[in-house]
Amino acid sequence: MGNKSLSQPGDEFTFASIKRYNPVKHFPSLKNYTLTALLFLILISLAGCTSSAETQTEQAAAPQKRSVITLQDSSVTLHKEYPARIEGKVNVDIRPQAEGYLEKIYIEEGAFVKAGQPLFKIADAPYREALHTAQANLGAAQADLKKASLEVEKFRELSQSHVTSEFQLKTANAAYETAKANVALQEAAVATARINLGFTLVKAPVSGFIGRIPKRIGNLASKGDTEPMTTLSDISQVYAYFSMTEQDFLQLSRQSDQSLTKTLTQLPAVQLILADGKPFEHSGKVQMVDGKFDTGTSSISVRAAFANPRNLLRSGNTGRIILPETRENVMLIPVQGVTDIQDKLYVFRLNKENRTERVAITVNGKSGDNYVLEKGLNPGDRIIAKDAALVTEGEQVAQ
Repeated sequence: MGNKSLSQPGDEFTFASIKRYNPVKHFPSLKNYTLTALLFLILISLAGCTSSAETQTEQAAAPQKRSVITLQDSSVTLHKEYPARIEGKVNVDIRPQAEGYLEKIYIEEGAFVKAGQPLFKIADAPYREALHTAQANLGAAQADLKKASLEVEKFRELSQSHVTSEFQLKTANAAYETAKANVALQEAAVATARINLGFTLVKAPVSGFIGRIPKRIGNLASKGDTEPMTTLSDISQVYAYFSMTEQDFLQLSRQSDQSLTKTLTQLPAVQLILADGKPFEHSGKVQMVDGKFDTGTSSISVRAAFANPRNLLRSGNTGRIILPETRENVMLIPVQGVTDIQDKLYVFRLNKENRTERVAITVNGKSGDNYVLEKGLNPGDRIIAKDAALVTEGEQVAQ
């Protein structure tokens, strides 16, 4: 058609030439303003894309401002948490030692009682009769002993006068010893009957709080009952039991060159966090570590004692024990400077050219907003401390 093409051989096709291109000049036959407007819109879009690409290239090349820290050894106190269950200092199942119908109940559920205070009364008529019978048998035995004593005196005098033989005196002495033993036997029977009678009045062995009372007046109380008459808890002091892993136990044992018993006495006080998330008002002390590990869970039971003057804690409460542990010569890594990729932890370390390189690390516990580094980095290493998820490997960092 004789029209000049957009790009002729020898022509330099550049963005500048595109901007200078006039479609009406090259295509005189085209007078369609709509086509002209469309072409100019395309040119403007090309110009915008080119400018955006140039801007992105400039931004990628520009060093990024990041928060950088230099690692160094320090001393840190870790606070490890362990689920705990609470028990009173003394928890007693009150069970009957005498059998009979429940005649009286002296206390109410939840009441505080003192040691020696009556709790229950079991019908005692059979036990009183048993005591009377034992006392009567004792009286008869004592009479037999007195009679045997007289026989001994009689045959002693007759033997000295040579009226009777020595054999008869020895027989009288034997009868006396038998009567004497029978008296002792009946005295024991009386004591047993008196003890059994005393069992009909059930008393509190320790001071504490009464639990649920399943039986009522008229129910039969028996030694074979599977359920106790009630429970009694002394909660003036409570014990918090928690389980420690084998690894934590070994770390605890190695904190000192002394024996484990002395190491426990030198441990700092522990804190108890209650079920509502608030700390208990008194700190506690670790007192005991079990003598063996649980083979099923590979853990060992530990006991901490807490004073409970206001009786706030009861047997059955739950909570969390906070056990402080001081470690020397460890490095702390900010949590914000760590990324998690497929269950592995990474940080970005700066090389000599201030470019980032991703490094895998292993941690062992937390202290506040920091991980405690176990391996992966060395003192003096520089790492990105914040927004690790936004960092790309190999990027230039401005300091």
